Amino acid sequence: MALIILLPLVFSLLAWFLPSALTRIVGLVSSFATLVWSIVQLSSFDPEAVQQLDLGLRFVRFSLDSLGFTMVILTNAVIFLIFLANYQRSIVHETRFTALTLLMQFGLVGIFTSNSILGFYIFWELTLLPVFLILFWFGAFEKQKALLQFFLYTLLGSLAMLLSVIGLMQITNQQSYEALLAADLNQLGNTGIFLMGGFLLAFAIKIPLFPFHTWQAETYTKAPTAGTMLLSALMLKMALFGLIKWVLPIFAGTAVDFWRWPIIVLGIIGIIYGAVVAIKQQDLKTLFAYASLSHLGLIAAGIMLGDTATTKTAMLQIVNHSIVAVGLFLAAGIIEQRLKTRELSALGGIAKIAPRFAFWFAVMTFISLSVPFTAGFIGEFFLLKSLFSAHALTGILASSTLILGAVYMLRAYQDSMFGPTQISLFADLHWSEITVFAILSIAAIYFGLAPQCLTDFVGHSLVQLKP
Repeated sequence: MALIILLPLVFSLLAWFLPSALTRIVGLVSSFATLVWSIVQLSSFDPEAVQQLDLGLRFVRFSLDSLGFTMVILTNAVIFLIFLANYQRSIVHETRFTALTLLMQFGLVGIFTSNSILGFYIFWELTLLPVFLILFWFGAFEKQKALLQFFLYTLLGSLAMLLSVIGLMQITNQQSYEALLAADLNQLGNTGIFLMGGFLLAFAIKIPLFPFHTWQAETYTKAPTAGTMLLSALMLKMALFGLIKWVLPIFAGTAVDFWRWPIIVLGIIGIIYGAVVAIKQQDLKTLFAYASLSHLGLIAAGIMLGDTATTKTAMLQIVNHSIVAVGLFLAAGIIEQRLKTRELSALGGIAKIAPRFAFWFAVMTFISLSVPFTAGFIGEFFLLKSLFSAHALTGILASSTLILGAVYMLRAYQDSMFGPTQISLFADLHWSEITVFAILSIAAIYFGLAPQCLTDFVGHSLVQLKP
């Protein structure tokens, strides 16, 4: 089972030393092998138990529960789809890209399996390095501002979390998850509120929550398509996972009660703000970035309610958001690669010359709108229901994402596919791109028809996590 953690690191090191001609194959095969291995291990995994993973390290411990296993499989699946989507594209410095992406995978898996607060922080920081280098080496030429914003925001969050980690270990003299969960941090009063605030600042920046979102659109726009997929589909989930597993259970009581509604309010503001700004965008990537801000605000608000049923629904929506993020940013990347532009005003008539792309873009558009029989429909319905039950006005405001989301997504699709014909040449989808869209669509429909297979599986961990 420990191979789940080590395989991405081994393959990352291997990618650095193999001939560049083999790098693309290594990325695809290694990510597929890691995904298959994790699925095979799932067949013998007991969701009601916590499996300890011994890597022989003294200060960093690892374990696997159903919540962490879900995130590991999601990570491995997304990494494989990223390599598959880019398989037939020529990437400059492909060896670096492959090795860094696999290193990112290692860091993410480390976060989701870490059983110590110190290990969680170490892997949290580790993921920054490959993302920064991917943006630096493979992003747009005008990327210095985006990189600076991303680095400064991330540094601010990291410092806040570091202070909280040190304070938590100093006060409790513990760092293992079980020990921290057993500690009565409710008695800390204002100190507990302060410590939880450090974690929340780091998480709010990474998710991101309004008003810590200003780095997001700029970074997404300047990053390569694969980098944007990594950021939106996976990196942001680190914070949501940390919120569910670490912060809410450990600080349950006074600190959580203090921070609950401020975070929910910020999430609701993000829902409305992200959707309104998305409506005005002409750049597809920027539009999808603000759409992501809107949807993540809903997930964060639902998680902060703190009840197990809503958290299970939030996990379903986390998976759905990853599906949508990969699909939509892949579509934007395909348009940019073919036409060297993402501006809606320069597009139009693509459906006439690329019907396969128009079809799959339409499928991803409707999945993002959470139509019935998709995972997003179930996830959004129950999250909105929970928010409405907590406070009617909160639920009403959060529901605006349904109407506003339809406005900006349908406009983007209409203008690019059926607008005034401005495109005369557009290469239709190749097999690897079609395969990615098909896998994403099947996953969204499967979890829409059988959401309990995910929610019940995750629920075993959530019962343990809630004090």
